[in-house]
Amino acid sequence: MDDLLKVGIITNTHGLKGEVKVFPTTDDARRFLDLSEVILDTGREKMTLEIEKVRFFKNLVIVKFKGLDDINDAEKYRQKDLYVTRDQAVPLGENEYFIADLIDLSAVSDEGEELGVIADVIQTGANDIYVIRKQGMSDLLVPAIRDCVKKIDLDEGMIEIHLLPGLREIN
Repeated sequence: MDDLLKVGIITNTHGLKGEVKVFPTTDDARRFLDLSEVILDTGREKMTLEIEKVRFFKNLVIVKFKGLDDINDAEKYRQKDLYVTRDQAVPLGENEYFIADLIDLSAVSDEGEELGVIADVIQTGANDIYVIRKQGMSDLLVPAIRDCVKKIDLDEGMIEIHLLPGLREIN
């Protein structure tokens, strides 16, 4: 399991005073109001940034970090990811999981067939879709609904899937 959870991506600068536009990758963008700091992954290092101010514009979060006081300071962090530690994470409800914990789980059918590994989770309006990848095969897209997902065991690193008729492509 990853120790850090992604909460957003800096997409661009905003104005001249060092503010940045953040595309939230969390279910609730308003959680930025409760954060005092985030971890920025520059690609070479991870650094902690203290949040000075947060506001919202359309589907973006406008964030002002302490120490980034003009557009030139902020420009170098475009397209960089923002993370929080697990202790800063929003508590999960029953049968809820962080996407980071689902990636790379071994997927097995309820009939014992090795399906592959979860390579991605697509978030839609209705329900998530698990992208299961197996070398030499087309990706298998499985809706994250009770009829399909029978068991998730993070300790064992596996997920048990019931394949409803029509989910598997016939080759």
